[in-house]
Amino acid sequence: MLSSITPLGERGRASRWSVTVTAHLLGSAAGGAALGTVLGTLGALLPRPVPLVVAVLVLLAAATIAAETGRLRRFPSWHRQVDEDWLHRYRGWVYGLGYGAQLGVGVVTIVTSPVLHLALALVVATGGPGPGALLGLVFGTARALPLLSTRSVTTPQRLAASHRRLERLAPAGRRATGAWAGLVALTSLALSVGGVL
Repeated sequence: MLSSITPLGERGRASRWSVTVTAHLLGSAAGGAALGTVLGTLGALLPRPVPLVVAVLVLLAAATIAAETGRLRRFPSWHRQVDEDWLHRYRGWVYGLGYGAQLGVGVVTIVTSPVLHLALALVVATGGPGPGALLGLVFGTARALPLLSTRSVTTPQRLAASHRRLERLAPAGRRATGAWAGLVALTSLALSVGGVL
C-alpha cells in the first residue's frame, strides 16, 4: 500500500495525498481504538492474576523473536488484502479511511508476523476498556505512520528510491521488533512475579 498512496499515485487518481493520508491516519487510529476497547473489555472479564495471559505473552514474544530472526519461516495467516479496486472506485478520503480502519484493526488483512498477536494480547492484558482503547489507539496510529514516509514520492524515480530505502531498513526493523518482543516478555514475567499481572 505504501507504493499506492503516494503524492505521485494520488495525483494520478485526481486525489490529494494530504486528504487521503489524514483519512488513513484517522481510520487506523479509530480501528485500533475500537478493537482495543473490545479486547480490553474481554480482558476485564478474566480473573486476576492471569498466569495464562503471561504465558501467552511470553509465548508470542518468543514466536515474534523467532519470526524476526528468520527461525520461524511460516506463520499461519489468511491471505486477504485491502481491496485495490477501491483506489479507482472511491474518492481518496473514502479509501484512505477504509484502508486505515482495516489496517488499524490488524487482524482483517494478512498477518505476516506474530508481533500483531503479541500486541493484541497486550491489549487484553490491560484488563479494561479504557486502557485497551488507549493501547489500541497507539497501535493503530503506529500502523499508519509509515505512510508519512511517502510524502516525497512525486516521481517514478523517487518511488523506486523509496522502495530501495525500505528494503535497506527492513533488517533494522526486524531487529527492533525482536527487541521489543523480548522487552514485552521480560516485563510480563516481572509483572507476574510482582503480582501485577
